Amino acid sequence: MRVAQVTRFGGPEVIETVEVPDPVPGPGEAVIEVTAVDTIFVETQIRAGQGADFWGMVPPYVPGGAAVGIVKATGPGVDDSWQGRAVAARTGTGSYAEQILAPAENLVPLPAGLDPYTAAALLHDGPTAMGLFANAEVKPGQSVLILPAAGGASSLLVQLAKAAGAHVTGAVRGPRKRDAVRELGADTVVDYSDPNWTDGIEADVIFEGVGGELGRTALNAAADNARVAAFGVASGSFAPYDETDLQRRGIHRTGIEQVQFAPDKAREMLAAALAEAAAGRIRPLIAQRVRLEEAAAAHASIEARSVVGKTLLTTSPGDAA
Repeated sequence: MRVAQVTRFGGPEVIETVEVPDPVPGPGEAVIEVTAVDTIFVETQIRAGQGADFWGMVPPYVPGGAAVGIVKATGPGVDDSWQGRAVAARTGTGSYAEQILAPAENLVPLPAGLDPYTAAALLHDGPTAMGLFANAEVKPGQSVLILPAAGGASSLLVQLAKAAGAHVTGAVRGPRKRDAVRELGADTVVDYSDPNWTDGIEADVIFEGVGGELGRTALNAAADNARVAAFGVASGSFAPYDETDLQRRGIHRTGIEQVQFAPDKAREMLAAALAEAAAGRIRPLIAQRVRLEEAAAAHASIEARSVVGKTLLTTSPGDAA
């Protein structure tokens, strides 16, 4: 089978498509014939060598931690009824591939009517958004600020907060992202390239997935006693917060730890996100589908922020779009 392999740390060009033996399921495992693979920003950072020690990645390695596909084979101890079923699965590593091994306990059946590409776009961001939203306890009439509002999890948070009856402000950069976030239902959209972008905003809840100085600036828009969920480092670092100031203003801040789920919880949250999508209550932004062989180009577009929405890898040439 083919896999997209990071041969060494560096730019997108270090990803090469190579042939490796087909996986064989061991006890408690299943082999999934992959249809679509989610890609996330942190995978580009690891490929470049950032945080490689923390993540324990040593080239050559196959990126990716989740995929959607059809169960092809099962190992000892796994119910045969899984074979032939469409599933989503978190694998931990190695999903940029035509086939993957996954623990059977991680298999989540796709709800009826949910297409595999929508499901793939929710593999990582769905559980993140569902967990963040549950912890924030958003109430009708509250003011919610979300940045970057066109991001994978953030775009889902826009929809969840709006459905909960909140007034939603989405913060983005550029006209294409402004338009996309308005279409998702945000009441107000601001461009954080404007140095005064927080003027006039007083948020009861802030979902902040950028980090760095933008994340710190977002606190200017926080009302006293606000809840702030800081969950991302798209800027390269977490926002520098003044804990004394947070305490003085009664601001409750949570970090990335709130979405670092145990396996059972991750499966539960993924199933919940898939059910919400199947019911039409949330939809992920999907920018493009590219062939597995073009994983390097996928990483390049993610790093350049040249697309609005998720980039998915597909193992079928006819499904690229």
